Amino acid sequence: MKPWTFADIPDQTGRIAIVTGANTGIGYETARMLALRGATVVLACRSLEKAEAAQARIAAENPPGKVSVEALDLSDLESVAAFAKRFSAAHDRLDLLISNAGVMVPPFSRTKQGFELQFGTNHLGHFALTAHLLPLLERTAGARIVVVSSSAQDFGRIDFDDLNWQNRSYSAWKAYSQSKLANMMFALELQRRLAAHGSRVVVTAAHPGWTATDLQRTAPSARFFNPILAMKPVDGAMPTVRAATDPNAEPGSYWGPKGFLGLKGPPAPARMAKRARDTEAAAKLFDVSEGLSGVRFASLH
Repeated sequence: MKPWTFADIPDQTGRIAIVTGANTGIGYETARMLALRGATVVLACRSLEKAEAAQARIAAENPPGKVSVEALDLSDLESVAAFAKRFSAAHDRLDLLISNAGVMVPPFSRTKQGFELQFGTNHLGHFALTAHLLPLLERTAGARIVVVSSSAQDFGRIDFDDLNWQNRSYSAWKAYSQSKLANMMFALELQRRLAAHGSRVVVTAAHPGWTATDLQRTAPSARFFNPILAMKPVDGAMPTVRAATDPNAEPGSYWGPKGFLGLKGPPAPARMAKRARDTEAAAKLFDVSEGLSGVRFASLH
């Protein structure tokens, strides 16, 4: 079977997409490709200055789709709520919500609401964003949610007794792996709950393999191997784009590079961590996340 490439992306004319963290790396390439295929794309980013620079680079390619910029800080649940309110007031549809943004192994810090930065940003921020925007997604035929996880989920453990690293000595890599496992579990549990309530919104997930991006700025060990192992962001974005646009992508499917250990190669179905398939833990994480974020998925109760 021939590799899935940019040429396989269906026409996106008339569709509206939000891509979080779209100013650089995989998010940027995802937004660029969607715009080149005709989508209206909102670059939802913490830094408006960087997002506007990204918007200008995409616009320079004269894509048929439109690209706009909105402020979104996933480490602040007030910013998440404000973004969702603005977007919902300005648009009557949302076809694609691509939860791409994230932080990777930073020094220990907390979000505005006091959560460990990686769990609070990578998981809770996107969890709350999805809850706020679900009513709009529900009103849009063929709507899809894509959660970007990582092969780091294989090393993740959800510590329900200390999700926010208040009692343990901090390990940035363990915290990152926990957040990426949480992403995967959220995608699967959300799909189960949507299906159980008769929703036609589809949830998929993806990982970029080993891709050289700005995400690794706080991970010197990762950057060291980039010249040998890493793909370029345009290639690393392909699993996300396939998860978002392939009409044959199954609900709850997971996409990543096809090559050795899922590090590089064209997008194909990927192997998810065994812990991600723990339905009891995923349901608990979903309920706990509603409590922590203060945001409920009203239509799923």
